[in-house]
Amino acid sequence: MKRSAPNKKKVMMGSLCLTYPTLSYGNNTMKNVIIRYKKKLAIGIVILMGSILAFIILRMEKITVEEPHEHAAGEHEHEHENDNHAKGPHGGRLLSEGRFQVEIIMHEQGTPPLFWVHVYDKGKVIDPDMVKLTIELHRLGGKVDVINFKSESDHLCSDRIIEEPHSFDVAVVAEYNGHVHRWEYSQIEGRIELTPEAIQSAGIVVETAGSVPMKSVLELPGEIELNADKVVHVVPRVSGVVTEVNKNLGDTVSHGEVIAVLDSREVAELKSGYMASVKRAELARATFERKERLWKQKISSERDYLVSRQALAEEEINLQTATQKLLALGFSQTDLDSIPEMTGRGLTRYELKAQFDGIVIKKEIAVGEAIKADADIYAIADLRTVWVGVTVYAKDLSVVRVGQNVTARSKILGLEANGTLTYLGPLVGEQTRTAQGRVVIQNPEGRWRPGLFVTVEIVQEEVTVPVAVSVDAIQTFRDVSVVFVQYDNVFEVRPLELGRNDGRWVEVVRGLSPGERYVARNSFILKADLGKAGATHEH
Repeated sequence: MKRSAPNKKKVMMGSLCLTYPTLSYGNNTMKNVIIRYKKKLAIGIVILMGSILAFIILRMEKITVEEPHEHAAGEHEHEHENDNHAKGPHGGRLLSEGRFQVEIIMHEQGTPPLFWVHVYDKGKVIDPDMVKLTIELHRLGGKVDVINFKSESDHLCSDRIIEEPHSFDVAVVAEYNGHVHRWEYSQIEGRIELTPEAIQSAGIVVETAGSVPMKSVLELPGEIELNADKVVHVVPRVSGVVTEVNKNLGDTVSHGEVIAVLDSREVAELKSGYMASVKRAELARATFERKERLWKQKISSERDYLVSRQALAEEEINLQTATQKLLALGFSQTDLDSIPEMTGRGLTRYELKAQFDGIVIKKEIAVGEAIKADADIYAIADLRTVWVGVTVYAKDLSVVRVGQNVTARSKILGLEANGTLTYLGPLVGEQTRTAQGRVVIQNPEGRWRPGLFVTVEIVQEEVTVPVAVSVDAIQTFRDVSVVFVQYDNVFEVRPLELGRNDGRWVEVVRGLSPGERYVARNSFILKADLGKAGATHEH
């Protein structure tokens, strides 16, 4: 049987071209040929897949160094403006020059902030001992931190802690295989820039950090009280009917000013008695002078002279008694001199006068009211000084002493006054287990009102600290106490380590140097502006 020439067909597989014939042999022969060609086809497919896989592996090795990766759990992160830098396999910033690359990481997991640097040659890790690395951190204000590195295992580690804030211009110098590589970049966080107009409009107050005398204080509760030595109760001392009321609650009075007038029969009797005593004394004096003259002229007897002298003495005593009764009621000598000229209702008029300058704090009198001699009708207080009643707990009695400097504060009214502890009670209350202390403070404007609750700070010791800032300057940023430092129109967050706090000043143990300018008031406005920016913490 004559065999016909086979027809050939082509099958394209990737880059391979497989050709197999179309046979017209017998069944067995054709099956053998098909089996041989299937084996060739399988081998071709395997070769093709191996080539593709090898290409992918080589491509991934290159991408491993250049593509960004997420941070390991617990690493600290900062966000930076326009910071779309390349990242290395450890998630750090990747800097490249030719075949040489460095990956800079801010390592903060379980340690203070340090720079870890991985080095690569054509994407492959190299021995860190082969690289000499230096990083300079240029901060606001001209401060430069020079960071050197030492080899640790598979990376380089900075020889010092990277202090907050992690906001600076970075200069990197690396020496490898006789070549020096340089890079520069910026890492900015916690900064805000305002125009001078915006600073003024926001009421931002900037002060200079420096040494401040600080007090170690004990805080105790207190209450503003009247100065008991400067309070007078007005009592008429005679009964009568009120005809005039010249002062009301809250009115200011001056010494000697008439505050009310009574119509009093008792006063009329005293004035009449005084007038009679004056007349009798005048008559007795005239009689005495006449008898004395006659006795000296030998016209009258000595007995008449002595009797007239005795009568004058008695009348003068009676006049003195009448005078003292009126003076005891508040009458002045001028008032007494005018009594002999009085007639009618002038004799019953009794004027009540203020005994010193002050304010009317009590009034229980009305026109037409009949009052008794012992009625407490007015109370006048001089509020230019007040007392602070201090509650001293039994546990604090060992550190509280008379003579200590004291500061009284009212947060409600924003008031503060200084004084000295002038009294500490000898007894402790059975119910309260407290003793009472007293401080006298000046109150020229009358802003300290009796009954006002205050906080009393008793100074135990006073020391001067090298650096302190205003309490109002402290803000919390990312769970850390900070202030905002100023450089021209730029404000930057500065983390602080704080010490003592006396309610007005806070000691700065670390984070701020003397002479640096910081926002002392309205710093919360800057914090709010940073919050609006939605900053995250990513390196």
